[in-house]
Amino acid sequence: MIPENETLNTIDNRMLLKSTLVVAGPIALQSLIASSLNLVDNLMIGALGELALNAVGVSVQLFFIYWMFVFGFASGAATFMAQFFGAKDLVNIRKSTGFTLCVVFAMGVVFFCAAMFFPQYVLRIFTKYPEVIETGIPYVRTGAFTLLLTPITQSFTVVLRATQQTHLPLIASVTGLCTNTFMNYCLIYGHFGLPRMGVQGAALATVIARLVELAIILYFVFGRNNIIKGPLSEFFGFGKELSSRIFKNAVPTTINETMWGLGTALYIAAFARISITAGAAVQACNTINSLFSMAAFSVGDAVLILVGQKLGEGKKAQAFEMAKKLLVLGVAVGIVLGGMTIIFGKPILGLFDFTAEGQSLAWKILIVYAATLWMEVYNAVLVTGVLRCGGDTRFAMFTEVGAVWLIGVPVAFITSLYLKWPIFMAVMGVKLEGVIKGVILTLRFRSRKWLNTVITGL
Repeated sequence: MIPENETLNTIDNRMLLKSTLVVAGPIALQSLIASSLNLVDNLMIGALGELALNAVGVSVQLFFIYWMFVFGFASGAATFMAQFFGAKDLVNIRKSTGFTLCVVFAMGVVFFCAAMFFPQYVLRIFTKYPEVIETGIPYVRTGAFTLLLTPITQSFTVVLRATQQTHLPLIASVTGLCTNTFMNYCLIYGHFGLPRMGVQGAALATVIARLVELAIILYFVFGRNNIIKGPLSEFFGFGKELSSRIFKNAVPTTINETMWGLGTALYIAAFARISITAGAAVQACNTINSLFSMAAFSVGDAVLILVGQKLGEGKKAQAFEMAKKLLVLGVAVGIVLGGMTIIFGKPILGLFDFTAEGQSLAWKILIVYAATLWMEVYNAVLVTGVLRCGGDTRFAMFTEVGAVWLIGVPVAFITSLYLKWPIFMAVMGVKLEGVIKGVILTLRFRSRKWLNTVITGL
């Protein structure tokens, strides 16, 4: 516990907002651009029909689950990177990066094998329709190569963010995403003399874009005089003590994100079993919702980086005050972006080639997403920012995984398959897990048990 005389408000609001904008601004912009181009991609695929959109929607779930594994482990390692940055220990930052890369790349090989050799079995987890599986197999196989590129890119993206160089991943991501959109246009429809590949062309475009993004990230780190740059022996010279501590902290975050990702994928699996139209409507709404939600979640990244740095400096009282103010900021951002989802959502939905039924269902789903966005952001800031920056990853894991698997997943399948609720009602029912999770996380935040310095003795 922090002594009472240390809880004085020592955080200047204007300086905090400026620091947050410097750190979170590029991350939010990166997320907004990524979501915008993802929307364009889905519109291109959607022009091929609801079957193609549904097939891509279920096909990307394997990549989404792997992404959550990478994000989870890297997030656990980022706790150390941020605190080492506060302590000005660049050598251990490099070692933390190298250890992260080794772990996530090894798991990438496992997912690559599943996607390349057993795509039909993977797709059967998420859909019961043979035509959707048949359409999705080429997408999964072609996109499998991204599973070997993403772990390298993300490992260095995380360390650049932890050292407050968030503009560099932004440049790489924007370039990669623009490449993805252009190549989608060329390969889905066969423009500029390239073959018309349909759904498979979308996957190939993603592979090319990931190669471009990786090349830019590696150039920023090793081709320029970046503070992260150093001999490879330092990146891969992590000792038993450091790797053990990172692993202990990152395993809960990895389980957390992977199980959350798998649970979310099972929501899609439940909703997609209602009908092909319902599955396509959810896919479209997830894409539109990402335009606003992913930008809002950047507040969580700012908390991990800024509050983690304060903990690395040994300033626990300031860390708590900073986290409290950033939490309020996150809720405010969630409310504003939820309103923007309502305002801009319907015109964007009109761009999709939906039937009248698909349009109606999608609009109702989008209203549910918009109304609950503030709650999603609040919970995300507490889990990915507050608890993780202090190494309180086990509590975060049990809370989030428990909410998703004991409440969210059962509700999704019961409402969709047994009660046969309309899709938008089923989506609303799943939001119950967020309410319960929010109550538990708030109590943990107020207890201050999450305020820990994890790098002591290293």
